[in-house]
Amino acid sequence: MGISTEQIQNALRELIDPVTNENFVDGKSAKNIKIEGADISLEIVLGYPGKSVTESIRKQVIARLKKIEGVQNVSANVYSRIVSHSAQRGVKLVPGIKNIIAVASGKGGVGKSTTAVNLALALAAEGASVGMLDADIYGPSQPMMLGITGRPASKDGKTMEPMEGHGIQAISVGFLIDPETPMVWRGPMVTQALEQLLNETNWHDLDYLIVDLPPGTGDIQLTLAQKVPVTGAVIVTTPQDIALLDARKGLKMFEKVGVPIIGIVENMAMHVCTNCGHMEHIFGEGGGRKMAGDYNIELLGSLPLDIRIREMADSGKPTVVSDPDGPIASIYKDIARKCAAKIAKQSQDRSAVFPKIVIQNT
Repeated sequence: MGISTEQIQNALRELIDPVTNENFVDGKSAKNIKIEGADISLEIVLGYPGKSVTESIRKQVIARLKKIEGVQNVSANVYSRIVSHSAQRGVKLVPGIKNIIAVASGKGGVGKSTTAVNLALALAAEGASVGMLDADIYGPSQPMMLGITGRPASKDGKTMEPMEGHGIQAISVGFLIDPETPMVWRGPMVTQALEQLLNETNWHDLDYLIVDLPPGTGDIQLTLAQKVPVTGAVIVTTPQDIALLDARKGLKMFEKVGVPIIGIVENMAMHVCTNCGHMEHIFGEGGGRKMAGDYNIELLGSLPLDIRIREMADSGKPTVVSDPDGPIASIYKDIARKCAAKIAKQSQDRSAVFPKIVIQNT
């Protein structure tokens, strides 16, 4: 009696994807299972970029399937396929962008821009094509953090080419003005600038666009919620009670306008003294976890208050590129994979499937 597909599926049900925490059959990752005598070939298709887990998954699958009686050779091709997922109802997708992730906070000073840039770089390190839209019109910080100088070029006089830094595409009002020029603009001008930066940039086939939002729940956040196809939002907070209070407002705003919350990132969760190694919870303890529990959303990760994170971001080489194999970069990559996996579980965008109806006078 030969090997059956059912035997293979039952074996794969015993293996858990380290990122989604689902088995490869119920998570619909196992594809194209083929049996030729004593040889098995299959594909494991990940819905998230997972360069750092691909090889371990491949070895895990091969080792398990080789335990099936009668199996001699196993060929497992593990790769990522990132697709567009649905955004708010009635908002069209932006050409050249599959998914848009908003990174927001209720208040300033919680490390939102540093989290946004490291999240973008971590997604890129995991194999995705990534862009960064700096939506903080009044205080653009991404040009400095990405180490990008100069002005964006235009090939047609109508659209801008994104700037590039550490392998990601980026656009910011900071590229268009002098660094010391204050943006003395009223709300309508700011929201128009956001729409122009998004729609008049010639984005090149992005899997994810990270939008670094200004703090608060004002004009820019509302424009983003109403006119930009946001796949999901990441809320950044510190464990401090006052930061959590404002983070809850930001979370509630996205819920009201129908933008899914991907999860919470807790910044400055603990401080480790560089001299003696003593660990201290300067801003309180467990606030991010409690907030995640209160709203039934995921705590994507907690980051330490570490002088190196600040120094690396200020130097234009954030942690994920400065120390790619270090423990903090590992946390950012874990957060990035969890973000992408949460998005992969959302319903796919089907707008491109339906043909456009054209009415003609005949």
